[in-house]
Amino acid sequence: MADKLKLLVAFLLLCGAIWGFYFFGDQALFVRVIGLLVAMVVITAVVMQTAVGRNAWGFIQESRVELRKVVWPTRKETTQTTLIVMAMVVAIGLFLWALDALFIQAVKLLTGQGA
Repeated sequence: MADKLKLLVAFLLLCGAIWGFYFFGDQALFVRVIGLLVAMVVITAVVMQTAVGRNAWGFIQESRVELRKVVWPTRKETTQTTLIVMAMVVAIGLFLWALDALFIQAVKLLTGQGA
């Protein structure tokens, strides 16, 4: 129940921050953006006190660990793969174009329009 209350407070703070951004429309944009950023820091602090916030933070940390395990391709591998994909797209495109032309001729022949 406490988590739900904290999330409600965070939601209300968010609504208040958005309302304040537009209510103080005559102020400089820089000041309003700073206000929004401060509100987001407070909202994040409130959300991090809930189980949902802690789970989200744990997920982010685990994601960063997994990202470090990724073996990124070299520039040469990326270039070669890109060229192969582009060549295959052109080849398949030409094949489908030829097949379409063949079907058009077959339909014209069958319907008597090609005579």
